[in-house]
Amino acid sequence: MTDTRTRLVHTAQLTDDELKEIRALLDEAFDGDFGDEDFEHGIGGMHALVSEAGRLVAHGSVVQRRVVHGGRALRTGYVEAVAVRAGHRRQGHGGRVMAALEEVIGRAYVLGALSASDEGAALYTGRGWRVWGGRIGALSPQGPVRLAEEEGSTYVWTPPGRALPDPAGQLFFDWRDGDVL
Repeated sequence: MTDTRTRLVHTAQLTDDELKEIRALLDEAFDGDFGDEDFEHGIGGMHALVSEAGRLVAHGSVVQRRVVHGGRALRTGYVEAVAVRAGHRRQGHGGRVMAALEEVIGRAYVLGALSASDEGAALYTGRGWRVWGGRIGALSPQGPVRLAEEEGSTYVWTPPGRALPDPAGQLFFDWRDGDVL
């Protein structure tokens, strides 16, 4: 039996070597399609790290974002940089990452949100995440803009017992460089 360990840690507590190890995992898992801005989006919050025999095999992070819905700015835990090393997939590591991140979201945020690829969607829907049915937008430096390309791939989650915001409404995410979502 392999020694599998899940650790939850803030970016400020990670060493430079740990950050390099996370970046290497993300580069490998995304086949080199994980840029500097993508990495930047995944730091500054809490990281779920899954290791086997001392080697990092899975990662995900949750960072704070503001999402405007129904005239209210919701403190949102936005999930970023979820990846499992090839050869370790379909062994529950993604679920371990998400369980740790959902615990953070449930205790610290009004809402959880993420943008999922077609390949990753099953992990999230199997855990109760739902595709947002309304419009998606961002509060850009020039004002609100619709992000129609993000509709259908933006997922939201609230802990059991807490109601989701009106799913017919619009979600406007705070602006950031690179991919807004």
